[in-house]
Amino acid sequence: MGSLSNKWDMFINVFIDKGGYKEVLTGLANTMIIALVALVIGIILGTLIAACEVVESKHVVLRILKKICTVYVAFFRGTPVVVQLLLGYFVILPLMGINMVSLGVAILIMGLNSAAYVSEIMRSGILSVDPGQMEAGRALGLNYRVTMLSVIIPQAVKNILPTLGNELISLIKETSVVSFIGVVDLYKAFRSIGSSNYEYMIPFLIMAVIYVVVILIITGLLRIMERGLRTSDQR
Repeated sequence: MGSLSNKWDMFINVFIDKGGYKEVLTGLANTMIIALVALVIGIILGTLIAACEVVESKHVVLRILKKICTVYVAFFRGTPVVVQLLLGYFVILPLMGINMVSLGVAILIMGLNSAAYVSEIMRSGILSVDPGQMEAGRALGLNYRVTMLSVIIPQAVKNILPTLGNELISLIKETSVVSFIGVVDLYKAFRSIGSSNYEYMIPFLIMAVIYVVVILIITGLLRIMERGLRTSDQR
């Protein structure tokens, strides 16, 4: 117990007395910003990819777009996110002459990665909507685009909300790799605290607890949203 007490004292010394908590707060803020903005990017881009994949057309442009979407999804689902971060930060963006801060790169790459998964989620959600909804929209004089945006996609989002919540949770956990390109996240913040005295047990335990608490809060909020949607459907 004495050894554990010493470890705790060392952690408190770095965390409180030396201001380590400031880096932790920065890391927590960056973790949430990356996850939330990446999810928004993923939903927008993923919805466009899903709509492109489900539409039936023999137009050559659409067929090319479908092929591009297939390659895009295969790449981002078939490679580790850390590889995507390293390629984006050290190879692709520099070759394109784009100078972006590491936080921006992390948001961009995580968003593109999320879009590949959300596209499959959204595609299954769109296909789960009764085909008669599309026919009804077209019968009312709405074109395909308006019917998809106003009728089909809102219903699909209701069907896939729990899965989108799981995607947000996955993004929060996956942000632990953004330290590879220099972004201060929760992992890097607590690793810095541990490296200050080469004692990692307490910092990493606290880090795990914070991740669990954040995930539990998000899970609770998602359940509240689901109950609200079920109530609105019953009415």
